[in-house]
Order: sequence, then C-alpha cells, then structure tokens
Amino acid sequence: MIIAIGSDHAGFALKGDLADWLRELNCQTLDCGTDSTAPVDYPDFAAAVGRAVAEGRATRGIIVCGSGAGAAIAANKVRGVRAALAHDTYTAHQCVEHDDANVITVGSRVIGVELAREVIKAFVAARFTGEERHVRRLEKIKLLENSL
Repeated sequence: MIIAIGSDHAGFALKGDLADWLRELNCQTLDCGTDSTAPVDYPDFAAAVGRAVAEGRATRGIIVCGSGAGAAIAANKVRGVRAALAHDTYTAHQCVEHDDANVITVGSRVIGVELAREVIKAFVAARFTGEERHVRRLEKIKLLENSL
C-alpha cells in the first residue's frame, strides 16, 4: 500500500514519526510536505495529499495539522477524496468500512503519538464492506460532488 502523507507546520513532527513508523510496517510513503516547522498553510498540503490519492499515485492519504479539522475540510474539496477526521480507532476503521474513506486527518495538538499510531493502524487495515446500503450512500455523495 502506498500512503501519501502530509502536514502543515503544526503537524510536521507527528507526520515524520508516522511516516517512519509506516515504513517499519512495510508501507510505502509519499511525502507531500511540509518539510519544516516554518509556518505554512494547511490547505496546500491537504490538496497535495488529496490529489495524490485522487490521481492514483497513493492508495490512501494521511494529513496532520493542529486540529485535523481544517485539513479534512480542505481535502474534501478535491474531487474523489473522502476524508474523515479521526482521533479514535472506531472512527478510523468505520469511516473506511462504511464510507470508503481514502484519507484520514488527525490533529497533532489533540492526539499523542501512540494513539495516532493506533488510529492510523485501524485506518490502514480497514476495508470497505461493499454492502448495498453503503454503496447506495456513496452514490449519493458522488452525485453531490458532481452537482457543484
């Protein structure tokens, strides 16, 4: 699995830890920036991760910002991205199983390293169920996306 990972300055340290840890788990990572703690704008890095996923250069994406909220909002503006903010393992796997989420966001000012790893582990391991009710709901989401 190839995972695009990006952050703003607030998420830079946690992004680095998660990327190193993912490589230890034999996941390939595509670093979408930033490369320091110098102030930057999170939408730029959310877009980079979102585009990598939407274009098929990565299977899934992870974005880290201060709260995770702004990154989720920005990533969801990229056509084909279904980003979810998760700070717990239930949300991390359920968003994939039911909503076919392909990007997860976390807040470095909200979640610690160990919990972030558990959340990401649940996200990466999860698979979309493909149940009819979930497929039907995803089709409605696609219609919304295409109506903009």
